[in-house]
Amino acid sequence: MDDLDALERAIYESLDHLVPWMPWAADPGRQQTADFLTRQREEWETKQAFDYAITSGAVLIGACGLMRRIGAGGLDIGYWLHPRWTGRGLATMATAALVGQGFQLAGIDRIEIHHDAANPASGAVARRLGFAEVERRQAPEGPSAPGGVGIDVIWRMTAVQWKARTTEHAEGAS
Repeated sequence: MDDLDALERAIYESLDHLVPWMPWAADPGRQQTADFLTRQREEWETKQAFDYAITSGAVLIGACGLMRRIGAGGLDIGYWLHPRWTGRGLATMATAALVGQGFQLAGIDRIEIHHDAANPASGAVARRLGFAEVERRQAPEGPSAPGGVGIDVIWRMTAVQWKARTTEHAEGAS
């Protein structure tokens, strides 16, 4: 199975779980998925976004990524999991790995997670990792997906906070 087939299958099997929160999931045709993969490769090469598959063995069970869409010095994290794989801490582990890698990039001083207020599961990932909720704001265009209420919740972690947190955890483990 190639990347396109694997991603298309995971999205299709996850539609009921994704459509309420992800605007792109409303029209997940094969061409849209192929276009996403092409765009993802281009954005990786230009260092605008870094998308990763989340896998269990050889099975694609979700995706996560770092995107430069919040201004200079910042990255935004996005993630989703196949519903059969939720509730196991996998989104939290994937997000922690992204944060660690994101702060390795030159010039990055903050990483944010944005989600609709009606999606508390996304906020739970941010909270578990020690992100601080910094803002709730009305989306000017209203909800971006059917399950949303149009209130964007923004969580932030700074490089200084992440370093202190990971140092504290490393010292506690020794």
